[in-house]
Amino acid sequence: MSTRLSEMNLPRFPRLTDAEVTELMPLAQAGDQEAKERLINCNLRLVFNLVQRFHHRGYEEEDLFQIGTIGLIKAIEKFDSSFNVKFSTYAVPMIIGEIRRFLRDDHSIKVSRSLKEIAFRVPRVKEELTRVKGREPTIGEIAEVMELPREELVTALEALQQPASIHETLFQDDGDPIYLLDQLKSEGGLETAWMENLALKEVLDKLSERDQQVIQMRFFEDKTQTQVAKVLGLSQVQISRIERQALNNLRELMS
Repeated sequence: MSTRLSEMNLPRFPRLTDAEVTELMPLAQAGDQEAKERLINCNLRLVFNLVQRFHHRGYEEEDLFQIGTIGLIKAIEKFDSSFNVKFSTYAVPMIIGEIRRFLRDDHSIKVSRSLKEIAFRVPRVKEELTRVKGREPTIGEIAEVMELPREELVTALEALQQPASIHETLFQDDGDPIYLLDQLKSEGGLETAWMENLALKEVLDKLSERDQQVIQMRFFEDKTQTQVAKVLGLSQVQISRIERQALNNLRELMS
């Protein structure tokens, strides 16, 4: 970690209890600036710790700290006690996501000038072909007009596509948000490895039957939340909520 970030001298605000967070959150979301500032100040150390993960990215840590604080503020504005998670747990992916979006949008992925020039020409050619043909042109037709191999055109277009964070929110209603991560199948990832190393039967048997079904299908049968929802006749949002609560119950049982 750089010396500068160490010398930021963050004030040491006391950690908030769960009861204090529960009391302050609705006030802050209703516009009480004093409550909001207290929630921010008492969670700056969380931002400070998360920023350290990115200190080799070539950016000033102070800048990343400011970006992370924006993520913290967004977490305060969007948090709902019905999520059944601690605020700090909810805030972590929001803070990291904000920092990653900054790194992504600040062109951290370098694309050659030639590919950029090709990609920037495409909209003009596409518009002209649409006017002439009366329909949207195909990639092959655009490539022919630009006198380029179709593969080179596709490469140029894909090079300028922004990568998505796995913590990007795809949908959210009154319950838990659905992240991009929730739509991915588990292919021997961290969750699977973690689950397989537990004394599974003893712990899982203590969960409700529905929780066991969701955990079984999600982590052992590699089903997406959409597939699980279809099997159980529930919505994807409900499955997301059940899964998170089941994992929280497992952690409590193991501790």
